[in-house]
Amino acid sequence: MAPNTSDPLVLGVNASFSGKRWLQRPYDARLALGLAQQHDLPEIVGRLISARGIGSDEVASFLDPKLSTDLPDPGHLLDMSVAVNRLVVAIQQKQKISVFGDYDVDGATSSALLKRYFRALGQDIRIYIPDRLKEGYGPSIPALDQLKSEGADVVITVDCGIASHEPLSHAKTAGLDVVVLDHHVAEVGLPEAVAIVNPNRLDETSVCGQLAAVGVTFLFLVALNRGLRDAGYFSKEVREEPNLMEWLDLVALGTVADVVPLTGVNRALVVQGMKVMSQRRNMGIKALSDIANLDEAPTAYHLGFIFGPRVNAGGRVGEAYLGAQLLSTTDPIEAAHLAQLLDDYNQERRAIEERIQEEALLQAESQGNRSVIMVHGEGWHPGVIGIVASRLKERYNLPACVVAIADGMATGSGRSIPGFDLGNTVIAARQRGLLRAGGGHAMAAGFTLDAHKMGEFHEFLDQRVATFIQEAGIIPTTSVDAVLTMEASTLELVNMVQRLGPFGSGNAEPRFAYSGLRVVNASVVGKGHVRCVFSNAGGARLQAISFGSAEATLGHRLLNHGGLPVNVLGRLRENVWQGRSSVQLQIDDAAYA
Repeated sequence: MAPNTSDPLVLGVNASFSGKRWLQRPYDARLALGLAQQHDLPEIVGRLISARGIGSDEVASFLDPKLSTDLPDPGHLLDMSVAVNRLVVAIQQKQKISVFGDYDVDGATSSALLKRYFRALGQDIRIYIPDRLKEGYGPSIPALDQLKSEGADVVITVDCGIASHEPLSHAKTAGLDVVVLDHHVAEVGLPEAVAIVNPNRLDETSVCGQLAAVGVTFLFLVALNRGLRDAGYFSKEVREEPNLMEWLDLVALGTVADVVPLTGVNRALVVQGMKVMSQRRNMGIKALSDIANLDEAPTAYHLGFIFGPRVNAGGRVGEAYLGAQLLSTTDPIEAAHLAQLLDDYNQERRAIEERIQEEALLQAESQGNRSVIMVHGEGWHPGVIGIVASRLKERYNLPACVVAIADGMATGSGRSIPGFDLGNTVIAARQRGLLRAGGGHAMAAGFTLDAHKMGEFHEFLDQRVATFIQEAGIIPTTSVDAVLTMEASTLELVNMVQRLGPFGSGNAEPRFAYSGLRVVNASVVGKGHVRCVFSNAGGARLQAISFGSAEATLGHRLLNHGGLPVNVLGRLRENVWQGRSSVQLQIDDAAYA
């Protein structure tokens, strides 16, 4: 069927307050109507589903994803059977198993998932999380030597290891068996390990490349559970088979926090995981909920913006192991203590981030006509540079890298724009000799280099991105799902839209545009938020809020509207106040009408 061919420019907005064009998200009008009729849905919901590339036979599973239908057989992944066989032997012979995890949420949830599984088997495992400042990312020779000296027979790396050629070669020589569970972009040459399970290996044909490391770890445990069952492990003694579904809350948290696409099996993992999370069985997640005063069923927003930053805070500015320890503990007193520590570290992280962001913005403004924003600072904290890079990317609609310099070495973190694979570009720079180390995935990457090579590296990135932008004809845009009236913006519509969640990377939350609204009232609330009341020609009103925009152009224009009508773009939410529900628009952008 032919796609919708109407003018893609929505409400004629070619340059909004945020400097973006508003484009109609492509959808098939006839398919949208057919989906609505076939599945008894409002036409607008049919349009939203069509715009997300969902076919008629996929609608039921999209609206109600289930692992029973969406979870692939783990055995399809290369090296999975090898990894399982090695761990079955280790478990049967009660060999010592250690886990080497990354210090972010994906690494913490993956490590905690393994800890809980082996605890259910009656075996304790050691979790090793490297210190970001002292040890850097991924397995190192000293760390693996330490685990070997502690008696480890097998080390499972999670969310790291795919680029650790020298450390894993050393481990092999030392007689330490390593199983890699990772999801980062791989090179042609793989490190020496007993098994490397990674859906993003170049020789892999899996359709599960969108999995976070915790998703790969979950598939591994599904396969390991089956391997132990086939080996008679659960029948020889009085030993109950672990119920992996109990730990889907960890899988959901790691998946959302790592900002991987919420499509396919990831969607099912998150939807089912949030159901488990709402039962508050995990003492660590329960403690995080309590400290954040969360008394409602968790959503993807809570996982990404409430729980995730706190779990991350240990690895960023505190003690790296705290996140994994919190998520694996069964002691409510310990959980409360750890959650408080992480909350304190998170507040410290915010203060550091704000200072570095101010300095970074001053540098970025003076860089002129660049295709990549790259800023650096002596003594900047490496634990927050990734967050600042995200802020710069959002502000300038360009790939952004933030670099911390210490003792002549530069440690950087980058964030990309849709379509430009930053991870592969960083790998190419490393292969050219510009970097000491580096890797990642399409939208994010990390790297280290000698500080004196930063200019050369910036030029390398700038040239690559400039060529990409020119060839792709990229202009900053925002996708609009539909133009609505205030009268159509009902709680019923809000609830229907939420059925399309969880929203995140790969499944964007629907954005709606409104034409020619008047600003009845606008004021600054909280920490730089702008609260508005809009009205239309018929006198209807709509409550709205623009988060963190008071110092940006968007906020300034809303606060100083001069009575001019505006077109507004945002996402509809339910706002509950004193037991009463109403519709609220979360403003993403606006433009003069």
